[in-house]
Amino acid sequence: MQTRKPRKGGRIVAGRTARFLLAAMLCQPASLISVPSATAFEIFGFKLFGSSDDENEDVVDPLNYTVTLTVEGGDEDLTEALNNASSLVQDVERPVSGSLGVLAKARSDRERLVAALYSRARYDGVVDITIAGRQLDDLPPDAEFGDGPVPVTVTIDPGAVFTLGTVTLRGDAADLDPAEFGLVPGGDASSDAVLKAEAEVVRRLQAEGRPLAEVTGSDIVADHATTTLNVTLDVEAGPVAGYGATEVSGTDTMDPGFTGYVAGLRPGKTYSPQDMEDARNRLLALGVFSSVTVRHGDALDANGDIPIVVEVSERKLRYYGVGATVSSTEGLGLEGYWGHRNLFGHAETLRVEGSVGRISDTTEVDQLNYNAAILFEKPGVIGPDSKFFASVRTVFEHPDAYDRFSTEARAGLSYQFTREQSASAEVSIDYEEIEDFYNPDGREHLLLSTPLQYVYDSRDDKLDPKKGFRALAFAEPTHDLKTGATFIKVRGELSAYQALDQAGQFVLAGRVAAGSIFGADIEDVPADRRFYAGGGGSVRGYPYQGIGPKAPDGEPSGGLSVAEGSVELRIKVRENIAIVPFIDGGSVSVNESPDFSKFAFGAGIGLRYLTPFGPLRLDVAVPLDRQEGDPSFAIYAGVGQAF
Repeated sequence: MQTRKPRKGGRIVAGRTARFLLAAMLCQPASLISVPSATAFEIFGFKLFGSSDDENEDVVDPLNYTVTLTVEGGDEDLTEALNNASSLVQDVERPVSGSLGVLAKARSDRERLVAALYSRARYDGVVDITIAGRQLDDLPPDAEFGDGPVPVTVTIDPGAVFTLGTVTLRGDAADLDPAEFGLVPGGDASSDAVLKAEAEVVRRLQAEGRPLAEVTGSDIVADHATTTLNVTLDVEAGPVAGYGATEVSGTDTMDPGFTGYVAGLRPGKTYSPQDMEDARNRLLALGVFSSVTVRHGDALDANGDIPIVVEVSERKLRYYGVGATVSSTEGLGLEGYWGHRNLFGHAETLRVEGSVGRISDTTEVDQLNYNAAILFEKPGVIGPDSKFFASVRTVFEHPDAYDRFSTEARAGLSYQFTREQSASAEVSIDYEEIEDFYNPDGREHLLLSTPLQYVYDSRDDKLDPKKGFRALAFAEPTHDLKTGATFIKVRGELSAYQALDQAGQFVLAGRVAAGSIFGADIEDVPADRRFYAGGGGSVRGYPYQGIGPKAPDGEPSGGLSVAEGSVELRIKVRENIAIVPFIDGGSVSVNESPDFSKFAFGAGIGLRYLTPFGPLRLDVAVPLDRQEGDPSFAIYAGVGQAF
């Protein structure tokens, strides 16, 4: 028996019996996906505000049900996927609206489950649902099930796993090799793979400057006798076109003209799907919008160009928040901030922040660390990819190496040259009073510096990368107007990431960094500008600044050079849980060149809870080259990977 997918349809009909013959297969471009807002917030499965009762207030004639889902064959991975796909299972704690609600949910669930089977290349699977012991298809629309809870039973025969049979691309894609898009006879026949291939074929043609490229028809045949899926795609490329006018909608306080300017799709330039993606990312990076859609029109304009439509939704103008960090070696830190996202209608941001550190590390108020700042940013000053920034910051801190009071003002410009390359340049003036080993009676500095930075970043995901690398080069020429000292601080860093398997369950991550200060003796370089190593962002297992030269009293004195390295194996053990064994090493020298013979190593294991806003990190490390004053172990917690 063979069943066919209708031309222009979004469905594959492939059941072994007439019990179920229809499954909705919906796909949507990533740029059109939006996340609805909610009045309740939940993390780790715990509701932080809002209540379940609130969610059920609008349910008419609430009726509870129970559900049992059974998958024949005992495939645990498939069973978990089907349970996750089932709204009956996921929503079992929430009542439905009467008997009609049970029927509607069951019918919808059957489509979702068959779609989930198709995503696993199981095209002859059967989903059987009974409600109160009666077959779903035998129940009339006005069936009644009493007061509940209503028993619902879902039985799934997943059937065989299909592979790809013949694959044919026709029309303007006839010259393309299906294998380039993962369509290989004998290969993955899942609906996900087929839909992904369709999207990649269209994107390949769009990359030639053809915005109207599309799959105009498809013939997909599930051959149950051979358990193969035969795929034929008809493709039209459409004409090459440039960008037309950009139309912006959804702005409120934001200037729509500036929004189109930041999108950066210059009229007449040849269309590129990468440009469209970059435009969306550029607009999201402004921080003003909660959602951004950038799409092209359905037809060319009178000049043969493609109109662009930008649809946005603005975030609240003002925001505030609090945060905390904790470390067994550095104590507890608290911070708070307030900000405004769009001061004058061109995404100008103002942020006021403050923090207090070492709260659990000392009982003396005057030995706590204090930090307060006002920060301002204005994007688009010399092009869509540019940003002006300025800040004033006051710091009063007491790390082991020194006591420091500082007030600094700085201003600069950053520019994103390409998706991977960015650079920044600043001018900074900093007044400091510092007491340290080399200047026990304190010393004043008035530092004029011009920090310069270049970054190349090809990581596939900034929050949790699985491939790519990030390279940073930094130089800071500095002149001390008080002492007359002149020096330059340089630093380089390279982080690399590589998944060891196709699913990205195992990711090897590594980081190396080195830096030097040239032009001045160590006692003439302010203590906060010297190099140190140790702590959560450096070599775990050691105290902050705990690696390197020491004063006679055992406190760190800093150095003129540093070298560091880290290696992690990030192992995803569940969908949102990963464990991370790691080893770090570092060395600080009083000489201008790093001393690689005096590395101190730390090792440990970390736990990651993976969330949409980045991994939550908990690391436990021990110093392998423990010296007097070093802890026997250290614990670090934070948001994001260690590097």
